[in-house]
Amino acid sequence: MRVRDIMISDVVAVTAEAPVNRIAQLMCERGISGVPVVDEGGRLVGIVTELDLIVRNTRLDPPAFFLLLDGRIPLESPAHFHRRLQHMLGTRAADVMTQAVVSVGPDTEVEDLAALMVKRGVNPVPVVEGGVLAGIVSRADIVRMMAREFEGEPGQG
Repeated sequence: MRVRDIMISDVVAVTAEAPVNRIAQLMCERGISGVPVVDEGGRLVGIVTELDLIVRNTRLDPPAFFLLLDGRIPLESPAHFHRRLQHMLGTRAADVMTQAVVSVGPDTEVEDLAALMVKRGVNPVPVVEGGVLAGIVSRADIVRMMAREFEGEPGQG
């Protein structure tokens, strides 16, 4: 079975300027675990997931450092700390979205998608075709597919 067989084609997407509170409302209203962020041409530029929103409600730890004699050696760059701070305090999709989006094509095997989700810890996964957002698939879509398959097996149900 291929991703196109289980993906949601009617995708709720936002632009980079969308307010974070509106994204949270959309996720709750639609019962979805992530919202792709697209540019004006429909090209995927990021994704805001439940995890991205939850991170906003965690404690911001100061940058870690290593003490050596009387000096402090930072274990993360100032840019990395700034990005974490922006993620927690940001008000727009561009501030909180994951930019390095893991995506698949519609002809990807569902088995390969499932392995990708497990190995990379991603959910949901946008489906891109010809450089444009074509759909989205979540763990719930894979579970629904499995439930349909089990309904047809003898001795089940």
